[in-house]
Amino acid sequence: MSTSADKKQEAIERFGVDSFLISCDLEQMQATKSTLDGIIDTVSAVHPLMPLLSLLKTNGKLVLLGLPEKPLDLSAFPLIMGM
Repeated sequence: MSTSADKKQEAIERFGVDSFLISCDLEQMQATKSTLDGIIDTVSAVHPLMPLLSLLKTNGKLVLLGLPEKPLDLSAFPLIMGM
């Protein structure tokens, strides 16, 4: 997953991904909702996490590797309700 389609070929060749998602493409994001087992998030800038969480299956894992300068803003209600 990336905001840029330019990274697709590298993701396939270097990392062996099965599929590639452009996160700023709303159609792709909607079609991918609740389908992923896991996401490794390497973004170090502050960014919304709920769009990523909505892509995960129940019991899916979001692994945060980036180090944003500000605390994460995450609401518990959508997590509990599976939204």
